[in-house]
Amino acid sequence: MNTGMNKYMPAVEKPTAIALTAPPLPHHILLAEDDDDIRFFFAKILVDAGYLADTAEDGYAAWEMLKIKSYQLLITDYDMPKMTGLELIVKLRSAKIAMPIIFISGKMPIKGFNEYSWLYIDAVMAKPFSISDLLKTTKEVLDVSTATRERV
Repeated sequence: MNTGMNKYMPAVEKPTAIALTAPPLPHHILLAEDDDDIRFFFAKILVDAGYLADTAEDGYAAWEMLKIKSYQLLITDYDMPKMTGLELIVKLRSAKIAMPIIFISGKMPIKGFNEYSWLYIDAVMAKPFSISDLLKTTKEVLDVSTATRERV
């Protein structure tokens, strides 16, 4: 009996079940930090934790990247050349871009926070902080953001 199968090819069984849901894609994070060592270190930590991470050396470069790519989270330093983190956030919110933000800094601009209460910054981290604090805060902010999007 000829089944049309090559005698050297094993029979392939049909799958009995098909997965209807794909595994979740990793979150894509934009990290704006002017210090090269810190920027690359934070990016490596995020990538090692399973996130996709793009980096920008200042607020202006981050703004240019935000215009062409979509991110689930912005982590930005405050004190950067060309455009500070606070200026970047003001620009982002003025453009009606609603994305979660983690604001990191060694010197907190309290005046800026008071002036711009409408910025909706999800978390503020004062430098120095631990790797575990960075990862914990990142996860918490993304979890809240994802839960909010799912409800909508």
